[in-house]
Amino acid sequence: MEEGFETLKISQISPNSRVFNLCLNRPSHRNALSSDFFTEFPKALSALDQNPNVSVIILSGAGEHFCAGIDLQTLNSISVDNLLPDRGRTAEKFRRNIKFLQEAITAIERCRKPVIVAVHGACIGGGIDIITACDIRFCTEDAFFSVKEVDLAITADLGTLQRLPGIVGFGNAMELALTGRRFSGSEAKQMGLVSRAFPSREALEEGTRAVAEGIAAKSPLAVTGTKAVLLKSRDFTLDQGLDYVATWNSGVLLSDDLKEAILAVRQRRKPSFAKL
Repeated sequence: MEEGFETLKISQISPNSRVFNLCLNRPSHRNALSSDFFTEFPKALSALDQNPNVSVIILSGAGEHFCAGIDLQTLNSISVDNLLPDRGRTAEKFRRNIKFLQEAITAIERCRKPVIVAVHGACIGGGIDIITACDIRFCTEDAFFSVKEVDLAITADLGTLQRLPGIVGFGNAMELALTGRRFSGSEAKQMGLVSRAFPSREALEEGTRAVAEGIAAKSPLAVTGTKAVLLKSRDFTLDQGLDYVATWNSGVLLSDDLKEAILAVRQRRKPSFAKL
């Protein structure tokens, strides 16, 4: 794939794989989120989403850490650039800028393809915003996390306070957000923030690839449908969720993928599905 990003790197896991890696690529800054990131990240996700050769995306970080949060220089420039003579107009412009930053993170959920995040080292502040929007979360046991915004006199506003309670429970989310304390990958696993905690970075990379390749071998219609229905159902009542999946399946269930899956079971072989 063509790239041209300053803060990100896209690569294919192997020549024939449908798994692609999207890497935060500012290792000298511990992958802190610059202003360029918020423009480039949704563009990269959109490019991967529209590429028929991509079935699953692995999100990772270059260097020693996954993400140290928003770059302090970026945070300062956001504050300064929004100052206007009129207080009302300053507030209106500031709100639009926050919504722009939010959309960059929500782009993970808008992407049809599953996004698996592999966390090593630090995952702080904006890093938590990112991983809570991902579909599957893995980490190393010695990774460490912090909902750090409260220590910078900020109310986290890019999605952590909205998504984290549904992942770890309201009480845990409240405690983590109010204290800003650092917690380990092992504790993240215990509270459900991550599905698995691996003993080393090598094991994390190997395990993440194995899961991603397993998902990539499945029907792309079923995979994208499962992601879409789960995300919608999260905010629906039971009846609304059931109605949504009924409508979804009425449109895509009767597909060539279904025929291939049934035939593969009968012939005792692995199914082979067309690209999305």
